[in-house]
Amino acid sequence: MTDIADWQGGVGRNWAAQWQRTDVTFSELTPRLLEAIAEEPGGCIIDIGCGAGEIAMAVATARPDAEVVGVDVSPDLVAAAKERFGTTPNLSFELADAARWSDPSRVPDLYVSRHGVMFFDDPPAAFRHLAARAVPGARLVFSCFRKPAENIWAKAITEMLPGVQAATVLPFAPGPFAFADPDHVRHCLAGWRDLKFTPVDFDYIAGIGPDAVADAMALFQRIGPSAFALRTLPPEERSAFEKRLLALVEAHHDGARVTFPAAAWLLTATSDHSNG
Repeated sequence: MTDIADWQGGVGRNWAAQWQRTDVTFSELTPRLLEAIAEEPGGCIIDIGCGAGEIAMAVATARPDAEVVGVDVSPDLVAAAKERFGTTPNLSFELADAARWSDPSRVPDLYVSRHGVMFFDDPPAAFRHLAARAVPGARLVFSCFRKPAENIWAKAITEMLPGVQAATVLPFAPGPFAFADPDHVRHCLAGWRDLKFTPVDFDYIAGIGPDAVADAMALFQRIGPSAFALRTLPPEERSAFEKRLLALVEAHHDGARVTFPAAAWLLTATSDHSNG
């Protein structure tokens, strides 16, 4: 479970510090998402949960005549995005909760997101708000994880956690897998119609380079459920968990990269809101 308060605090700080690694983890999914975005019209584009800005920058570069705004609740991630891409003329970043974001000078016609929409406290209210702030017929394109069993890194790490920790995760709680179930997503996307789910399988790249194992361990020690476990487990359990984590990483090292089979949805939808 990861909520907005986490992103405003330690989770956001860790992702901001690790943006190079987190961009790499999604590097085989990102082109597919950008292809889906490229198929949509849009001159005022909002990147929901923009993180350190990679998707917003790619969209702004591809559409120099469009205005692109990246929105995120993490001050650390917004600062990282501004540091990376703050001089791009048609791109800006705002510290805000997309569920409440509003700017009378900007009326979006396209929303995009790479794994940034699964953390709303009240998803139906958030998506209803986004539809109401956009032009009638606005489009939405985002990616999100499918179920944990199809994302081997998450499944394997969860199985290594002490049972009491694994059992505390609530179905559909804000977090990486909150949008894994299409029926639940349909319920969440209040104010949107014509939902289309496209499954995408990709390699989640946890480590790369001459010391890919150490690179992957550095990622898992700072990001995700393994990082939480290493911060909170008693010392003796922490040591045993870290040994199991290292064995998992080594088992998925092919000599050049540490990769895990991963699965996502690419989802598109149309706003049902009418100004009339």
